[in-house]
Formats: sequence, C-alpha cells, structure tokens
Amino acid sequence: MRPHTDLAPRATFRIAAFGLAASLILGLGSTSAQALSEIKREEIPAPVTPPKPADSQTAPTENAVPMPDPIQAPPATSPNGAPADQQTNPDEAEPDGSTPAEPGDTANPAMPSIDSDGPLPEIIYDLSRLPEPVSRMRTLLVEAAKTGDIEKLRPLIGTGDSMPQLSFGDISGDPIEFMRSLSGDGEGQELLAIMEEVLSAGYVHLGEGTDEDLYVWPYFFGLPLDKLDPRQKVELFKIVTAGDYEDMKQYGTYVFYRLGITPEGHWAFFVAGD
Repeated sequence: MRPHTDLAPRATFRIAAFGLAASLILGLGSTSAQALSEIKREEIPAPVTPPKPADSQTAPTENAVPMPDPIQAPPATSPNGAPADQQTNPDEAEPDGSTPAEPGDTANPAMPSIDSDGPLPEIIYDLSRLPEPVSRMRTLLVEAAKTGDIEKLRPLIGTGDSMPQLSFGDISGDPIEFMRSLSGDGEGQELLAIMEEVLSAGYVHLGEGTDEDLYVWPYFFGLPLDKLDPRQKVELFKIVTAGDYEDMKQYGTYVFYRLGITPEGHWAFFVAGD
C-alpha cells in the first residue's frame, strides 16, 4: 500500500508542475507575441497624413502680409534684379547703394577707418611741419609724461566737452583717476610711458580740410597692418609686443593706444581698443 501512497503526491506534483510549466509557456508565448507585436508596430512607419491645404498655407499667408510693397515696387528700386527678400533695407542703405559702415567706424575719429585699396597717408617724422598749436600741445604732453606724475596731465585734460576721449565707454568720476586705473602699475607711470613712446613715433595727418582734420600718433593708426614693411614693424614693436601684433591681425589695423590732436591744438583722444 505504501507505493500507492507515495505515487499519489508525486502524480499530483507532476500534474501541478506540468500545469505550472504550461502556464509559463503560455505566458511567455503571450509576452513574446506582445513584444513582437510592439516591435512590428515600431518598425512599420506611421502613415503620413497629407497636410490640409488650409493648414499648410496659413503661416505663409500671415508672413506674406508685409511683402506686397517690395514685390510690387517698380523695377527701378531693384536695378540689380535681386529678389525682393534680398533687397537692402531702405533705412539701412547708403545713398550710393554701398553697405553702411558699422556704428562708430566713421563717426568716432578715434576709431580706425582705413581703405585698404585707397592711397596710404604720408608718414611724417618732421615735427616742424606741425601747426604751432599742435606742436605746443604735443610738447606739453611729452613733458608731462616724462615727469612720471600723471597729475601733470590734469591742466591739459580740461573739463566737460573739452576733455579728450579716454575711453569708448562712459567715464564716471575723475579722469586722472580713470587713467591711473588703466596703468598696470596702478600709479600711472606705465600709461605715461606709452604716451611718450606713442608721441615719439611718426604721425599722420588725416582728414585734412574736413571736420575730422586730425594729427594722429603713431602713424600705424592710418595704415593697414599688412602694408607695414620690415623697418616699420621694428618701429611698431617699440610700442607693442609681437603677441599684440598677432592679436591685431584679426582687425587688420593698429588698435593699441593712439593720440589725436586737432589743428587748433585741442587734445582729442588717447585711447586703445577697436
């Protein structure tokens, strides 16, 4: 009788195990089928629904509202035959049709404005060719610089509109203290040394006979860098380092400290930057 007693639980266990295995197989099959179904749905590209005509034309219609004027403009306004969307904005165009200069390129005489294809200005070393007011202001600036005391520049700076331009931004506070802050030594001697070296170089006379008539030191300010010959580069390296020169190449012109004096002897600017 014992063999029969042992067989029943084993048979029951085998039946239960078989049922469990069948359930797992069916479950796995269901899961595999579901996963395969999901993969197939992901692999099948979704149908592309053609855009409705009204939807596809809404944005262009709204964007096209301001376009009638250039489209309907007479041919004379577009002599080069360029499409309306490539025409120059009338507010930005120059009278002669050329591209307008960047702000400050011509309005600020301290900004370099060089025509690489135009004639180069004369490089002048002869101080006797300076008008007396210009020569006098240059001499006063050089003498003040040689003292090593930046306060000596105060009588030459003046106040209000008569002050020279010392920065391309606004200056708040005392101009002498501002210049002192620009000097690497904190006392102004470095800046005075630069001023003396700049005024010891050759100069150019720019804008002769115009409202921008100026005598500017050093002469590099009026020449493209790629037009400097070896001798002139030696003179340049008395004022800037080779590293400064490499940095200035991206502008194509001298952008270190320059000093301008008007024909009337007014100290116009002493700035660095582009």
